[in-house]
Amino acid sequence: MSDFSSKIRLQKSQKMADEIASIFQIDKALHEAFCTSQREVFVPQGFSLHAYKLDALPMGANQWISSPLTVAKMTMALKCKNADSVLEIGCGSGYQALILSKLIRRVFTIERIERLLLQARERFKILGIHNIHTRYDDGQSGWKEFAPYDRILFSASMPEVPMKIFEQLAEDGILVVPIEKDGKQIITRYIKTKTSLKKEELEECLFVPVKNGKEY
Repeated sequence: MSDFSSKIRLQKSQKMADEIASIFQIDKALHEAFCTSQREVFVPQGFSLHAYKLDALPMGANQWISSPLTVAKMTMALKCKNADSVLEIGCGSGYQALILSKLIRRVFTIERIERLLLQARERFKILGIHNIHTRYDDGQSGWKEFAPYDRILFSASMPEVPMKIFEQLAEDGILVVPIEKDGKQIITRYIKTKTSLKKEELEECLFVPVKNGKEY
């Protein structure tokens, strides 16, 4: 990747970040994360002209790279400040993990489709990102070895969160997930205390659903 093409991509990233901020309130740290993250690297060949638009894009295996606006909403819902570790379930293209890596010191991300994860790993390598740890697995069991996590993010929808995932969330931790409810998907935030789980429904969204098992 030439210095010139990187500079052009970063200029486009900044313009996209400004567009996101004009629609949805984001903090300075997240704005900077968008400005320094080249989305073009994460979209399939043939879609580079659309990389910096606020659209979801297909990426193969019947999966989608989320709209940057949706990424912004999910990330803001996590309240990343002062978090040291985050678990993402549903790595996909890796773009959401990249944004998280600019905000949180340790990012752990799981993907059940092997070819998508291999592609995401290569993108992280190209960009020189070293604080994202990846795993090929069914994410519904989480990643117990590095638990508890300060934050957990689902990048796929589900009817309810398995209790084993909540068990991997640190006390005072935050989990954000698209919950399927009455034919809709709602960005839902859970805050774990010593004695309870506080639940907040934020707004509608659209994600691919969580699936069982692994794919090649």
